[in-house]
Amino acid sequence: MDIDLSTLSKVELEALAKQIELRKLNAEKEAKRNAYSEMLAVAAKHGVSFEDAVALHSRRGRVPKAPAKYANPEDPTQTWSGRGRKPIWVREALEAGKSLEEFEIK
Repeated sequence: MDIDLSTLSKVELEALAKQIELRKLNAEKEAKRNAYSEMLAVAAKHGVSFEDAVALHSRRGRVPKAPAKYANPEDPTQTWSGRGRKPIWVREALEAGKSLEEFEIK
């Protein structure tokens, strides 16, 4: 398949780019559906449900959730362990000049 891109206008190139993006999304969806169908068939071949096979795998090596070290004083249900990305409420408080120690759970 050869398309001479040099003969296409900017509008035609943009339309082609949109068609390409749409086709890529559809191809990805098709691949996921096909993979899922194949995985269901493999699980059935072994006499187990796909959900049971996935659940068995997902329990292995799971790192326990770290306990919360910090809590939002305005909404105590919002907590953070101090690991990973800072939640928005922590970032906003730090930008406002507050210190992280102010949010420590005692």
